[in-house]
Amino acid sequence: MTNGSDPPPSQVTNVVHGDNYGVQAGTIHGGVHYYQSARPAVDLPYRAGITPLRAASFQDRGAAQLVAGMLDRGDTVVLTSDGSPSTSVLSGLGGVGKTQLAVDYAERLWSAHEVELLVWVTADSREAIVSSYDRLAADLTGVEDPEPVLGAQRLLEWLAGASVRWLVVLDDLQSPRDLSGLWPPTTPTGRVVVTTRRRDAALHGHRRQLIEIGVFTPTEAHAYLHAALADQPHLLNGAAELARELGYLPLALAQAAAYLLDRGLSCTDYRARLADRQRQLSSLLPDVEGLPDQHQKTVAATWSLSVEHANQLTPVGVAGPMLELASLLDANGIPAEVFGTTTVQQLLTDRAGRVVSEEDARDGLGCLHRLSLITLDPRSPSRAVQVHALVQRATRDSITEDRLSILARVAADALLQAWPDVERDTQLTHALRANTDAVATAGGDHLWEPDGHLVLFRAGHSLGESGLAAEAVDYFQRLRATSTRRLGPDHPATLRVRRNIAYWRGEAGDPAGAVAAFEELLTDRVRILGPDHPDTLRARHSIAYWRGEAGDPAGAVAAFEELLTDRVRILGPDHPSILTTRHAIAYWRAEAGDPAGAVTAFEQLLTDQLRILGPDHPSILTTRHAIAYWRAEAGDPAGAVTAFEQLLTDRLQILGPDHPDTLRTRHNIAFWRGEAGDPAGAVTAFEQLLTDRLQILGPDHPDTLTTRADIAHWRGHSGDPAGAVAAFEELLADRARILGPDHPSTLRARHNMAYWQGEAGDPAGAVAAFEELLADRVRILGPDHPDTLRTRHNIAFWRGETGDPAGAVTAFEQLLTDQLRILDPDHPSILATRHEIAYWQKRLPGSRSN
Repeated sequence: MTNGSDPPPSQVTNVVHGDNYGVQAGTIHGGVHYYQSARPAVDLPYRAGITPLRAASFQDRGAAQLVAGMLDRGDTVVLTSDGSPSTSVLSGLGGVGKTQLAVDYAERLWSAHEVELLVWVTADSREAIVSSYDRLAADLTGVEDPEPVLGAQRLLEWLAGASVRWLVVLDDLQSPRDLSGLWPPTTPTGRVVVTTRRRDAALHGHRRQLIEIGVFTPTEAHAYLHAALADQPHLLNGAAELARELGYLPLALAQAAAYLLDRGLSCTDYRARLADRQRQLSSLLPDVEGLPDQHQKTVAATWSLSVEHANQLTPVGVAGPMLELASLLDANGIPAEVFGTTTVQQLLTDRAGRVVSEEDARDGLGCLHRLSLITLDPRSPSRAVQVHALVQRATRDSITEDRLSILARVAADALLQAWPDVERDTQLTHALRANTDAVATAGGDHLWEPDGHLVLFRAGHSLGESGLAAEAVDYFQRLRATSTRRLGPDHPATLRVRRNIAYWRGEAGDPAGAVAAFEELLTDRVRILGPDHPDTLRARHSIAYWRGEAGDPAGAVAAFEELLTDRVRILGPDHPSILTTRHAIAYWRAEAGDPAGAVTAFEQLLTDQLRILGPDHPSILTTRHAIAYWRAEAGDPAGAVTAFEQLLTDRLQILGPDHPDTLRTRHNIAFWRGEAGDPAGAVTAFEQLLTDRLQILGPDHPDTLTTRADIAHWRGHSGDPAGAVAAFEELLADRARILGPDHPSTLRARHNMAYWQGEAGDPAGAVAAFEELLADRVRILGPDHPDTLRTRHNIAFWRGETGDPAGAVTAFEQLLTDQLRILDPDHPSILATRHEIAYWQKRLPGSRSN
C-alpha cells in the first residue's frame, strides 16, 4: 500500500488533470474562463514602466548631487557600513522637482550602463504598486500569476535573489501604508528611490534616509532661466527679480519661461502682467484654502496667464475646457483615448459654439503642452496626458459648482467610453481605475446625481477581474458608504453595491461571508422588490452557489432546487435562467457525492439545451464536458474517454485545434485513458499533446509543464519508475527556474520525484527526499497544512519499506495524533493512517503475521 500521489482537489466541470494532483488549469465561473498564462521572459538589460520625460532645462542641483552621492557612493543611504544598500525617500512641497531629480538619476545610471534593470512605478495607490510589480514579475520570469498579489511577491523574491544591478523608482507615493509588505528588498546590487510629499515616521524605517527637497536656490533659478531662454537672451532682462517674485518654485518658473518664449516677452514685462493678474485673482479668490503649499497664489497667477494664451492659440478656444477636464482626472496620467471620445468632443462643441473635431481636441492638448500646463508623453498612451497637482488645483478653483457638475459627468462618461470591453492592456485599465478615483474625489456628489454613475461600478469590477478581489471588496465597501449617504440604504444603486461586496467577498476566499452578505441582501430585496423580482431570484442563486463553495454542496443542491421551482413558475421551463439553475443543481449534486446522479441530470439538461439553444451553442459543449468528466468520477473512465473524444471532434470544428478548450479536452482524454487502465496509451497521448503545447504555448507555460508532469506520472505507472524519476528531475529544474523554489508546483514536483524514487527501488532515498521536502513544507505552509501531513505520511510509509516497520509505526502514530487534532475523526486521511498502523504492526518482529 502506497501514498505517493496527492489526491485531486474538488473540481469544476472544465478541468485538466496533472501532477498526480488533478491540477486545474482552467475553471468556469458563470461561463467565463480564467487561465494562468506565460510568455517568453525578457532579456536584460531591461526597462520597465515609463520614466517621465526629463525637463528641457533640468538643473544639476545640489540636492541631485546629494541623492547621487548617497545612492552611488553608498554613504548612509545606498550602502551601509557593511555594504548593504538602502532606500532614498525624496519628500517635499508640490512643484519643487522631486520627480525630475529621480528621472535625472535614473537616466544617468541607465546611460552609463550601471544598471541592467530600471523600474519606474507610479506609486499613487497600493493597487498601482501591486499591478506594476505583477507585470514586471511576468516580464522577468515568463509566468503570469493568476492573482497580482502573487506576482508582486514573486518580483520581490526575484529582486532579493538577483545578482544583476537594478534600480526601482517609486514615484509619487501617496501613503506609506501602500508600501506595507511591498518595499523592495535590500541587496548588494539593488537601489531604491521613492518620491513623496509625505513625511510620516514610517518613511524613516531601517536603512531609509529622508531627504527634503526645497525650491531652487537663487543661483539655480537664475541658471534655469538662462538655460530656458538661451536662444533669446534679450528676454532675460529682469530674470533675477522674476525668479524672486515666483518664489524660486520650479513649476512656476517652467510655466513663465514657456509663456515668455511663446510671446517674446522679457522677464520684466512678464512681471508686470503677473502683478496685474495677481491683483485680479486676489479680488476673485480672496482666500484660496487647501492648496498643497505656500505657492498657491503664484501658481494660480502663472496658470491664469498661460491658459488665457493657450485659448488664443487654438482656433476654437478648446484649451481651457480641456485643462478643466484634466484637472478632475489623475495627475499622474490620463489615457489619450479619453480626450478623443465623442463625449469630450460634444463638450468642446457646446463650449465653442461650433463643431469641434478630434483633431481640434488634439490641437488643444498641444497648446497646453507648449505652455507647460500639461505634459504630453506619446511613449505611454495610457498615461499620455500628465498635469501637475498644483495646476489642477488652480484650475479647479476657477470652476463654478454648476460647471463642476457638468465636467464631472463628462469626465466619467469619457472614461466609461474609453474603457475596453476586454481588459487586455493592464496599464490602460489601471490608469482608467486611477482616473475614476480622481474624478470621484474631485466631482464629489455630482457623480451620484440622480444615482451612481456606471463608471464607479466598472472600476470596482475591473479590480476584481484583475485578480484583486480583496481590493474590490474594500472599494465597494467605500462605495456603499457614499451611496447610502447620498441615495439612502434602499436605493437600487445601494443594493447593487451590496451585491458586489458579497460577490467579491466570495471571490476573495470568504464564501461563508458571501453567503451571510447575500442573505442580508435577500431580506432587503424581498422587502423592497418582492419575492418574484429578478434581482431577488438572483440573490437566491448567489446564496446557493456560495453555500456550495463554503463546503455545503448538499445545501447548495437543496437551495437551487427550491429556486428552480420558483423560476419555472415565474419564467417558464425554457428560460435561460432555468437552464443555468439546472446546470448548477447537477454540478453540486456531483460535488455532494453523487456523480452518477449528476451525469443523469446533465444528460437531461443536454437534451433540453439542444432543443432550445442549438447544437453549436457554447453551453452545449460545456455540458458535454461535464457529462464526460463526471462519468469518469462515477467510475467509468473508459466511457469518459469516448465522450471526450466525441467532444474533441466538435471542439476542433467549432473552436479550432489551438483553442485552450480543445487542448484541455485532449489533456482529459489522455488522463482518463490512463485511469481506464492504459498508462502507455496515456503517455503516448500526452507526448503528442506536449508537442502541440510547446508550439502553441512555449516551453515555460504552466499547461506545458503540467503535461510534462503527466507524462512522467504515467511513465511510472506504465512500468518505468526510473524514467519517471528522470522526467520529474528535469521538470523540477524548470519549475524552480520559472516559478522559484518555494512555489507549490515546484514542491509538487519534488513530492512526485521522491515517490517514484521509492518505486524505483530506493526507499531510503525516498525517505531522505521526503524529509528534505517536509522541512520546506513546514516552513512555507506550516505544520498543519494537508500537504505537510501528506509528506509525513509518505516518510512513514517509505521508512517501513526500508525494513524499519517499528519506525513506520511510530511515525504513523505521531501523525495520527496531529490528524485527530486537526481533522474530523471520520476523515478519510485518518482512516488511511489507522490502516497503515495496523499494516506495519503486523510486520513487527514477533508479530503473528510474521
